[in-house]
Amino acid sequence: QVQLVESGGGLVQAGGSLRLSCAASGSTFSIMVLGWYRQAPGKQRELVAVINTGGSTNYADSVKGRFTISRDNAKSTVYLQMNSLKPEDTAVYYCHARPSYTVTQNYWGQGTQVTVSS
Repeated sequence: QVQLVESGGGLVQAGGSLRLSCAASGSTFSIMVLGWYRQAPGKQRELVAVINTGGSTNYADSVKGRFTISRDNAKSTVYLQMNSLKPEDTAVYYCHARPSYTVTQNYWGQGTQVTVSS
């Protein structure tokens, strides 16, 4: 079992920055594929960014060049640096983890609210 706890959300003006953190416990962090998802009101949850065990990353087109996902295996923490924030980035952001050897074990954090004002 893996527990994920997000932090770092809040209210920011358009053009500003926030850094989300997700601390994991309960399993071997280094074997986890980690991701950030978001869900805006009335919309489906969508993938924002993912980082694999080797450090390779992928991003949604809407955040490329503005967001950066990173991981610190020593601290069992994954980060999402969000720059040049836009009102359309407003959503609840969720941390996700799964072991690299399976797609059937999925773990989610409780979510953290990010609100970008215009």
